[in-house]
Amino acid sequence: MAMDAERRQAELIGQFSAQAAALSSAPQLAALVLEATSHPALFAFSELLALPALTKLAGTQYASSLDLLRLFAYGTLKDYKSNSGSLPALLPDQVRKLKQLSVLTLAESTKVLPYDQLMQELDVSNVRELEDFLINECMYSGIVRGKLDQLRRCFEVQFASGRDLTPDQLNNMIDTLSDWLGTSDSLLHQIQEKIKWADTMSEVNKKHQKEFEDRVEEAKKSIKADIDLRGHDDFLSESGGIMDFEEDRIRPKRRRQPMA
Repeated sequence: MAMDAERRQAELIGQFSAQAAALSSAPQLAALVLEATSHPALFAFSELLALPALTKLAGTQYASSLDLLRLFAYGTLKDYKSNSGSLPALLPDQVRKLKQLSVLTLAESTKVLPYDQLMQELDVSNVRELEDFLINECMYSGIVRGKLDQLRRCFEVQFASGRDLTPDQLNNMIDTLSDWLGTSDSLLHQIQEKIKWADTMSEVNKKHQKEFEDRVEEAKKSIKADIDLRGHDDFLSESGGIMDFEEDRIRPKRRRQPMA
């Protein structure tokens, strides 16, 4: 389901990007911003914000539309209320979208969102309205998953879609990934060195084992040759002993002379 949502986001961004590239007048581009920020399934705007075509809004009477698009990319409903005097009035669909984005922003920092905080951030007056919004506009739309805890008066977030990264956040992420890449390269080098050392030790052990086996084999051969040689001499010695014993047995024994 998450992959389907991401694919849908990519399709919508592609469609709006193509439309923006085909437009030339500031009023048309402002209308496109209105349409994109009102679309019920679009929650990512930084790619549209980076389109060269939309830079045509800068310095015109429609420049506030570009500021509004920037707000939808990075801001919240609270940010809009703080700057409403310099921004276009919001349509109901835009208000709903900005509330949804505000929930995503809160979910980035903590996974347990108190009802009181949510009601203040979303400009909601009671718990029933808040829970209806979380269920119908957030969970059913697939941008968040979680559990409503009425006893503790909080929303426990289990999943939340990511928002657009601000330039500062993007730079921090690049730095973090660069540090991770450097650490990974160092670790990989250490592992490769360990592998080389292990291979070298394996070859040394094989060489020592071969030398040991050769020495054992030589020792076996030497012992066998020694046994063969000594066995032949012992046989001759034992034969001579038998003959001497037979001669002693047949030689007459002298009688003892009686003592006077």
